[in-house]
Parts: sequence; C-alpha cells; structure tokens
Amino acid sequence: MDEPRTLHCYVPGRPHWWQWLTVLSLDAPLVAVAWQSALARVAGVNLHTHHTLVLGAAVWLAYAVDRWIEGWRLDPAQIGTQRHWFYQRWRWPVATVWLVVLLATLALSFTRLTSVELGSGLFLLVPVLIYLLSHQYLHRGHRWRAPKEICVALLFTIGVACFPVANRPAVLPRLVPPLFLFGLLCFTDCALISLWEDEVDRSHGQTSLALQFPQGRPWVRALPCIIAALGTTAAVFGGNDAKGMIVCAISSAILLGCLDLFHRRLGRQLARALVDITLMTPFVLLFWT
Repeated sequence: MDEPRTLHCYVPGRPHWWQWLTVLSLDAPLVAVAWQSALARVAGVNLHTHHTLVLGAAVWLAYAVDRWIEGWRLDPAQIGTQRHWFYQRWRWPVATVWLVVLLATLALSFTRLTSVELGSGLFLLVPVLIYLLSHQYLHRGHRWRAPKEICVALLFTIGVACFPVANRPAVLPRLVPPLFLFGLLCFTDCALISLWEDEVDRSHGQTSLALQFPQGRPWVRALPCIIAALGTTAAVFGGNDAKGMIVCAISSAILLGCLDLFHRRLGRQLARALVDITLMTPFVLLFWT
C-alpha cells in the first residue's frame, strides 16, 4: 500500500506545452468524441459534425464548470494543480467563454438534433447536474458519498452512447461489450488519478476513491490487466462487429498500466497530462480505416 504523501507548497509557472490539453479541459472531450465516432461505426449510424460538436462541447462545459467552481472555492494556498490555478486566475474570461459555448451548444442542439436526440441529451443533463451539485456542495467532504470516479465513468459511458443509441436503439446489445470496457477504462483512468493526486484531494478538501477506500489501491492498479484480459476474451469469443473497438480498449488498458507503472518516474504532472491520451486509441481506428 502506498504511504500518504504530503503536498508541498505548489508554485505554478507557465504550463508546459504538454499540459495545455488538460489545463484547458480539452482532453476529456476528445476522448468522448473518439469513442462516440467508433461506436457509431459499430452501430451503423451516420453521425454528423453537429453530433461531434454537441457532445464535445457538453463534456467541456461539465468539466470546465466543475473546475471553475473548484477554483472559486479554494484558497490559493490550497491549490495543487496547474488546471485549478488556471481556472482561478482566469476565472471571468473562462466564465465568458463558458457562457458563449453554452449558448452556441443550445442553439446547435435545438436547431440540428432530432427530437429523440434532444430528449436523450436533456435526460442525461439531469444526472450531470445532480452530480455537480452533490460533488461540489451537498456531499463534498462526506466520507460515504458515492465515489466520484464511478459517477464520472457512468456519465461518460452513457454520454458517448447517447446519440448512436438514440438513432438506432436496436443496436444497443451489440454495443454492450465495447461500452462495458470503455466504462471500466473511464473508471480506471479516474481511479488512477485519485491515487496519483491523493495529496491534492486532501489539500482541496475533496473525497476521492483513494482516500475513501485506501485498501483498494492494489485492485485499482490491477484494473488495466483485468480490462486487457476481458477485452482479449471478448475479441476471441465474441463477434466481429466491435472487434476494432475492443482492440482499442485493450490497447488503452495496456497504456494505462504502463503509465501507472512509470508514473513516479514521469512525475505527477506529466502522468496526469498523459492519462486521458491513453484513452484516445479510437482515433487510430478512425484514421486508419
């Protein structure tokens, strides 16, 4: 079991070039649109540019407002990451951009999405708002609240499936294996971050999986191997419909495992910047096929 680490006084400088995707909250939207596009191929659904823009913008809005509230709440002496420093220092310019993106996303959604797609998106908005309210206010430091890592993984998985399934509900059974693996990958991504940034969460007054269940650390570190094994089994014994996506899930799991193995050598900031990139493997599938 890892020993608790003490967060030293964090003095931010200009972010490195490799941090900007994370600092600007752009890595999660890229992960979402990559998996949505791959799922649409498996489902045989022809999604358009506006589907990509709406999903990417919705994910960015959720991540940005979460970090914006976090930056608002925290004293500068508590902040331990570049991304939270950015949202505190540039609070009002970010708020302006956020409002513009929100209005543009609403306009695009109401003018281009079908009624079924719009209804599915608005239905998903409810649990997202509940999560933000619980995570930032009602149960922020509660010891027994639902782990945020599980909540984020569930919301992310439902989000990437929203438009493909809304267009062709009958294809959902075919999407279950890759969606299940993707959900596990999202959970593993968040859970590993909670291990690497446990001292940050302590400083921020946050509850995380690593702090709630420290005895589960070895299981979290074993998850990439478990996902790779499950994916291999699905690829060997399953059908060919989603085999490309399953290979992407296996590849992402291997990359996550390697990143966790070397995260101390790389440093917390570089590991955090790379972790979401490990989930972007569907871009390879989309560009090469």
